[in-house]
Amino acid sequence: MTTETEFSFAALPGSARRHIRVFQIHQFLDRFAMGLTVAVVALALTDRGMDLFHISLLFGVYSLTTMAMELPFGGLADSIGRKPVFLAAVVASLMSLALFLSTRDFYVLALSFAFIGFGRALRSGTLDAWFVETFKAAAPQVDIQPALAKAQWANAVGLASGAILGGLLPDLLGPLAEGLGFSIYDVSYAASFAVMLAVFVFTILAIVENPRPMSATALRHGFAKVPTVIKDASLLALKHPALSLLLAALAFFLMASNPVEVIWPTHARPMLDAGYANTVIGVVTASYFFSIAFGASLSPRISRIFKRRHALTLAATFACLAGVQIALALQGSIIGFVAVFVLYSVILGVSETPASSILHRCVEDRQRSTVLSLRSLIQQLGAALGLVLAGAVAEIYSTPIAWSVGAGFLLMAVALTLVLVRRLAIDADC
Repeated sequence: MTTETEFSFAALPGSARRHIRVFQIHQFLDRFAMGLTVAVVALALTDRGMDLFHISLLFGVYSLTTMAMELPFGGLADSIGRKPVFLAAVVASLMSLALFLSTRDFYVLALSFAFIGFGRALRSGTLDAWFVETFKAAAPQVDIQPALAKAQWANAVGLASGAILGGLLPDLLGPLAEGLGFSIYDVSYAASFAVMLAVFVFTILAIVENPRPMSATALRHGFAKVPTVIKDASLLALKHPALSLLLAALAFFLMASNPVEVIWPTHARPMLDAGYANTVIGVVTASYFFSIAFGASLSPRISRIFKRRHALTLAATFACLAGVQIALALQGSIIGFVAVFVLYSVILGVSETPASSILHRCVEDRQRSTVLSLRSLIQQLGAALGLVLAGAVAEIYSTPIAWSVGAGFLLMAVALTLVLVRRLAIDADC
């Protein structure tokens, strides 16, 4: 195993420092645009006449579209370049926002959500791979985990900032929008559209990638190579024990944590006075993203405690998360719930970069985007399975019992990650 140099931002070459700053700005803007609609999407759909069943169907369209296209477009990014595929993702997001703003019809809204999934699939594993490869070229043998943590911090802060502004805009400018014949929530969607245009321009100007062939023939060849790329990446995951263990652990991790992320507002709302419940939930949503950002910023320090043994860091993080998830399930007051939920969110932020560091050390550049997409696909499958199971348990028993059952999946992830610790110690390829 090649020894890595400990990360020091001040000691990095100037090109590496600029690279980190550019990617942080890019991640902030992209997630800020998304965050503008996160806080109001359910309210906007309700305002358009959708009931909970229709809303669940629309999110189902999004999930199915993302999972169906995740791997093919990760492979395409490896073939024709990360930048053009990401730009296509931004165009898909713009089309989704435009469709949403233009209609109250369920089927057109379904098409809008399909474009969201399409954009998510295009985004997955594109500029993340570009960031890692360019950083490694500018600062070879430097531990990349702190650089990934900086990007994750910007990502989470962008989401949190967007969620706060997205919740405020309907109250500030909603009456003006209604006077023009629009929904008060359309203000947040229009703002997201404007910021997404800025993301498109910033990507063109600031993201520099060595051009790859972009002719019609090259595109056809890129699509034609997708099955081979997917097959190779899948075989890599199957044949590489460390990668297989990591992906399995991440699936169990999402089976436990995704139901908490999705269900918590319905669990917390009865603890609140009806007059200010939505406001508090909006603030807690922003706190969730800010806490993830804080956790990401702590991740390098925690990693140093474990001597930058990222698998051991991940195992400890999952173990802590299991205990905190059970503690969260036991809370009966809003103050206790919010305090534990913030701690839970911080630990979620800590968990991201150790897992990414292990993955990036285990794959080659030519397969990096595809394996990132494979990771995203497996995580989404785990998240979907966990949500279905948690929903059934919560319906029969209660949400706290569902979350406590989910903590068992985190313990499974801990067991797999401890095996990964031993595997990485003897694996010469990682």
